[in-house]
Amino acid sequence: MIDHPLMMLVLFPLAAYVIGATPFGFIIARAKGVDLRKVGSGNVGATNCGRVCGRGWGCLCFALDVAKGLLPVVIVGVLLRSAGILDDATAEKLGVQPWVPSVMQQPAWLLTGCCAIAGHIFSFWLRFRGGKGVATALGVVLGIWPYFTLAGLIVLGVWVAVTLISRYVSLGSIVAAAAFLPAFAAGNWPPTALWPMATFAGAMAGLIIFRHRGNISRLIAGTENKIGRRKAPPAS
Repeated sequence: MIDHPLMMLVLFPLAAYVIGATPFGFIIARAKGVDLRKVGSGNVGATNCGRVCGRGWGCLCFALDVAKGLLPVVIVGVLLRSAGILDDATAEKLGVQPWVPSVMQQPAWLLTGCCAIAGHIFSFWLRFRGGKGVATALGVVLGIWPYFTLAGLIVLGVWVAVTLISRYVSLGSIVAAAAFLPAFAAGNWPPTALWPMATFAGAMAGLIIFRHRGNISRLIAGTENKIGRRKAPPAS
């Protein structure tokens, strides 16, 4: 059964981790004869892929990394609804809008998203190294419809605006991550029945910012790479 604990808490998250662990940036660069871990910033995400392999390949990598987070949570959401888990009766008991999962059901859905992000950041294919998780996290928040979708679109707009103005991809990612929890709370106020999702939103934002700690140091020092530079300093 779809709602069996083994399916919800083990099989779906494990599948999401395997999908998330697929290092598309590394694969793209490897096909061009380059080990992405040894050039540019040393990161296997879309930004370094774009710098090393070209903008088009970087955009393809970004789209694929977003899909790694989007598809698993969309599939789980559809399965939950088709199984009748997210029904109107639950919503009536909670006193919220229809299709809101209970506080017991939310962690199972969110765990799938967490594992997809963890797979990207800690890929077993790359000895548990990977990217910073921004694109995959974006896919996760867009896929958890409708609770994270609006907030995800808002932070995507924030990321685009900050990145274009500053020409720092890392700064756009950091500011967008910091804006996610307030955007989620504003769109789901009061978020009482969604406190597991609110906790996830805060934890995910904190993880992304933590993963950018090296970028933060370079931003402060004035040595961070801007858009348009093909080469980046060696990875720290």
